[in-house]
Amino acid sequence: MKRLLLLAPLLIVAAPLPGLAKQAPRPDIAAAVAAPGRAASDIKLDDSRKPAEVLAFAGLKPGMSVGDVMAGAGYWTEIMARVVGAKGKVVAYEPSQFMPTEAKDKAVWTGLIARNPNVTQVAYPFDAFAAPAGSLDLVMMNLVYHDLYWESAQFKVPRTDPAAFLRVLYKAVKPGGTVMVIDHVATPGDTRATVEKVHRIDPAVVKADFKAAGFVLDGESDMLRNAGDDHSKLVFDPSVRGKTDRFVFRFRKPKARRS
Repeated sequence: MKRLLLLAPLLIVAAPLPGLAKQAPRPDIAAAVAAPGRAASDIKLDDSRKPAEVLAFAGLKPGMSVGDVMAGAGYWTEIMARVVGAKGKVVAYEPSQFMPTEAKDKAVWTGLIARNPNVTQVAYPFDAFAAPAGSLDLVMMNLVYHDLYWESAQFKVPRTDPAAFLRVLYKAVKPGGTVMVIDHVATPGDTRATVEKVHRIDPAVVKADFKAAGFVLDGESDMLRNAGDDHSKLVFDPSVRGKTDRFVFRFRKPKARRS
C-alpha cells in the first residue's frame, strides 16, 4: 500500500526519562502477542513497539470495543483483537486513499480477518473520519496523528482539520474511554511545515489539541523515548530511521457527571 511507504514501521531504542509512568506487561496481553499465527513481519516489530507494555498502559481488556485509526497493515489490530476476544471487537479504520489495491496487500487483511473474526475493516475519506457515537472503549493512533496536519497531492490527501477529526472522535469514544497516541517527537515550530518536512509533531501540540476537544491527559510513558534522536531529521532518513524518539500519551474522555 502507498501508505506503508510513508508510515513504515520504525525500530526504536528506548532511553528512560525521569518522572513518567512505567508499565509492566500483563500476562494475558503478553500471551496474545506471543501466540502463533501473526505475520513474521509484524513479529519483527515487537522489540521496538513494545506491544504488551503499550496495551497494558492503555488498559485494554477483554470484551472492549476498539478502534484502530489508520490501521495500516493491521499490526495493532491483530494483537488487540486477540486481547479483547470473542466478546469484544476491533474496527480498523483506514482512509479510502490508502485501502489496499494490490492482491498481496488485500491478502494481508483477508488473512488477518480470517484469523480474527472479531475484526472489521472500515474505509473513510481521509478528511472526513466517521465512527458511530459512543461506540468505542479504546482507540489506537500509532504514528499517525501527525498526518492530520499533512496534505499530499501525490497521495490524494487534502488539507484536513484536526479539530474536526477530534470532534468526531470525542463523540465516538464512550464516557471514560481512552485514546492512545504514539508519535514521533518534533521540536516546537509551525506544525504543518514541520509535518511536511520531517513527519514529526511537537508533543505539546497533541496535548493542546486533545484538551481543546474535551479529552483529559490521563497518563504518559517514556517506554518508547530515545534521547539520542535528532528531532530535526525526517523520520525516514537512514541516519535516524529505526531510532526515532516517540511519545506515548493516554487521553481519556471524562465520564458524564451525575446531577
